[in-house]
Amino acid sequence: MVDNVGAGASSDDGGVKLEQDRLLPIANVGRIMKQILPANAKISKEAKETMQECASEFISFVTGEASEKCRKERRKTVNGDDVCWAMGALGFDDYAGPLRRYLQRYREIEGDRANQEKPANANNTSIADQEKEAPPSSSSSYRNNQGIRM
Repeated sequence: MVDNVGAGASSDDGGVKLEQDRLLPIANVGRIMKQILPANAKISKEAKETMQECASEFISFVTGEASEKCRKERRKTVNGDDVCWAMGALGFDDYAGPLRRYLQRYREIEGDRANQEKPANANNTSIADQEKEAPPSSSSSYRNNQGIRM
C-alpha cells in the first residue's frame, strides 16, 4: 500500500495534494488509536500511516459501492441507508446491523433536537397553543418524515 503513495505523487505538489485529500487526517487516526491503548503506550508513525491508509481504503470501498447503487437508481445523493446497504452487500454483515441501529438512533436524536430548537413563536405563544392552531397535517414528527418505523 505504501507503493501507491509514491506512484500517485508527481514531481509537482499536485499529485501529493491529491493523495493527502484521499486519506483521513493522520492526527485523527492517531487519536482514535490512542483511545484503545493504555495511557503509556506509544504508536509509531508507520503504524499510524498504515492504519490511515487502511481506514481510508475501507471508507472508499464502501462509499464506492453505495455510490454505484445510487447511480443505478439515478440518484445523486448517497445517504446513510445506502452505506448500510453497501456494508451488507460487501459482506460486512456483522457491521451493517449495528450501523443501521446507530443510524436509526442518530436520526431519532436529531429529530428530537430539531423539535426542541424550533422557536416557540415571536409573540411567545406556548407549544400547547401552537399545537391547537396547527393544521392536522403539520403534526407529523421529523422521524416520520425521515421514514423511520416506530
